[in-house]
Amino acid sequence: MIGFLRGRVFDKQPNRLLLDVQGVGYELTVPLSTYYEIGDAGSEVALRVHTHVREDAIQLFGFLTDLERQLFERLIGISGIGPKLAVAVLSGIEPREFLTAVNRADVVRLTRVPGIGKKTAERMVLELKDRLQSLQMPIEEPVEMSGDDRLRGDLISALQNLGYHRPQAEKAVETTLADAPDITFERALKSALRELMR
Repeated sequence: MIGFLRGRVFDKQPNRLLLDVQGVGYELTVPLSTYYEIGDAGSEVALRVHTHVREDAIQLFGFLTDLERQLFERLIGISGIGPKLAVAVLSGIEPREFLTAVNRADVVRLTRVPGIGKKTAERMVLELKDRLQSLQMPIEEPVEMSGDDRLRGDLISALQNLGYHRPQAEKAVETTLADAPDITFERALKSALRELMR
């Protein structure tokens, strides 16, 4: 069972990483949060690893933080959520935001994650709420967001749901809000989409 790997990035693509560990290449599936944080080819990286064993395959899942790994392992413990969907969840929502959404039973926020429907979101809240208390990082009550922060978060989430990667979405939203700080959600979304199509 592999639990940790340190090596150099040999190749990386969204959700997939090839790690060179002293001449041996390990292929890992990673969430987008990890993909964007690790460096380019040649960079050294240390990853927490979950080894997933099936009858026909052994898969390695890599995470930059132990919190991501713990969330992944709790997610795949839920009936109907496999490793692929668990990675999609961690790719679509920041770990702290996920903890807050589960803690507050915010089904609406969870259903904004691509691939998560209302029933799955409700099951996640039901099965995870108590089990997340045992995580090594305590769940913190978030600071109340201002209207601007809420608009920014809603816009980024909407763009991610349309298939844009978070860094692209964040850049387009920042540009839009800098040009028109008092803009409505609908107008801001159209403006951000125009920005992304340039």
